[in-house]
Amino acid sequence: MSSSNTRSALLGAAFLMATSAIGPGFITQTTVFTQQLLTSFGFVILISILLDIAGQLNIWRVITVSGMRAQDLANNLLPGSGYLLAVLVLLGGLAFNIGNVAGAGLGLDILFPLDADATRPVIGACLSAALALVIFWVKEVGTAMDWFTRILGFVMIALTLYVAIASHPPVGEAVLRTFVPVKIDTTAIVTLVGGTVGGYISFAGAHRLLDAGIKGQDKLPLVTRSSVNAILLASAMRILLFLASLGVIVGGGIINKDNPAGSVFQLAAGQTGYYIFGVVLWAAAITSVVGSAYTSISFLRTFHPFLDKHYRMLTTFFIVISTAVFAFMGKPPVKVLVLAGALNGLILPLALGLMLLAVYKQKLVGSYKHPVWMSAMGWLVVIVMAWMGVKAVIYDLATLWK
Repeated sequence: MSSSNTRSALLGAAFLMATSAIGPGFITQTTVFTQQLLTSFGFVILISILLDIAGQLNIWRVITVSGMRAQDLANNLLPGSGYLLAVLVLLGGLAFNIGNVAGAGLGLDILFPLDADATRPVIGACLSAALALVIFWVKEVGTAMDWFTRILGFVMIALTLYVAIASHPPVGEAVLRTFVPVKIDTTAIVTLVGGTVGGYISFAGAHRLLDAGIKGQDKLPLVTRSSVNAILLASAMRILLFLASLGVIVGGGIINKDNPAGSVFQLAAGQTGYYIFGVVLWAAAITSVVGSAYTSISFLRTFHPFLDKHYRMLTTFFIVISTAVFAFMGKPPVKVLVLAGALNGLILPLALGLMLLAVYKQKLVGSYKHPVWMSAMGWLVVIVMAWMGVKAVIYDLATLWK
């Protein structure tokens, strides 16, 4: 692979991971936490960035140096664990993809408000799903995916930057409270980590690098830089959304609890801001559809040659099922998906724990010596996320049982 192709693949992997993280839930979540914590939310973002980097660095490096996808590494380490991981990723990815196609439909509904027809979001979701399918059926699917996520990633960041500036946030106070917070919310930290590198998201870029032929110990410096860049891209969007929301809130704006992020954009930049929100919501949702479908199916492809040969059909089925559920129900089936979302939070500690154990197996990673500090940070993420993940599953099981 030429150096230019390598650079392109590394950048594409970073944007694929980042735009997979930046979905409809990511946008709403940031606004809600800003309302609760105000300037102290900057501290939550800072800590979550450090934990995100720790988790992702470990996963990307271990997968790249071994040359194996996460499920194969897991199966070689502990037979059967890779199949469990694949099932969890597939179910979690499918659950969140229903929300992603719903967000894409709502984004188009904002941009093309023709009438009060309740089916418009469904039509928008179907059109968005069709676009995602086109990307997966072009000859050079990897290149198409790289450019698609890259362009829409830049669009999201640029438009949100405009709204953040228009809202006139107290930047100085936000910077101060990022390092000297008034209050600390550990639940918010864990939620942000899970939303950025939880579920399938942390594997999106790493599996894309393997597909591009980037693997082996000699590629680790490039992989490290790409993994950190991915977190920084997603975090840049988080920070801009935080500043936009903060500016509106401290300016006395009343945020609509039914559409918190949309009202922030509208209050900051008027009706133009609301249309910008439509673009950002659609871009966030459609890129997450692509990232979720690609990564979820990548966990199946190595189990049998038939699955690898027909991965485009599997990806098509994955997107069509997600869209059909939303189309027939009119909205994401919240009660059904609550538990799936909680289980999704267990994927990161399970997968990261397996990767951290695999890195000490010479038959899997050869002569590679994993940095001790990196392992220590990785295990910290495993412990914190496992604790919170189990709590969430128990709570959601109790809620659904009622």
